[in-house]
Amino acid sequence: MGLLDSVIGALGQVQGQGGAGGGQGNLLKLVLGMLAQGGQGGAGGAGGAGGLAGLVEKFQQGGLGEIAQSWVGTGQNLPISAEQLSGVLGKDTIAGMAGQLGLNSGDLLGQLTQMLPQVVDKLTPQGQIPRGDIGASGALGALSGAGGLGDLAGMLGGFLRR
Repeated sequence: MGLLDSVIGALGQVQGQGGAGGGQGNLLKLVLGMLAQGGQGGAGGAGGAGGLAGLVEKFQQGGLGEIAQSWVGTGQNLPISAEQLSGVLGKDTIAGMAGQLGLNSGDLLGQLTQMLPQVVDKLTPQGQIPRGDIGASGALGALSGAGGLGDLAGMLGGFLRR
């Protein structure tokens, strides 16, 4: 996960320059870890079903496949409610993530409903889920390419100003 750590480190530098706190950076790190192959972010098993592909599958099983596909695809990202996201990820996963970040579940879900669609969108610029580990597949490399990391850092900056 060297590239993942590099992206997170770069985002941390952007945050530090802007004087922003690390809470959103920690959430982003948790989300990226959840989306990495095997869910190595420690998100209470949220990514253990196969990373990004497993998350999309959970959405499909929960009847929300259209929402997840909009994030992966190249068109407009459909919104998701906190209730829908909680149903997909499960209350135990949400509670585990919230505990790791020192947030209550409601606050975490509010932030995830905004962050997760954008992160998935940035990890799938070609409109397809990368095969294998997102770090090894080049998906995270796309974030550090032209506009990718800057876009993600800008997105993070927007969350930090809220």
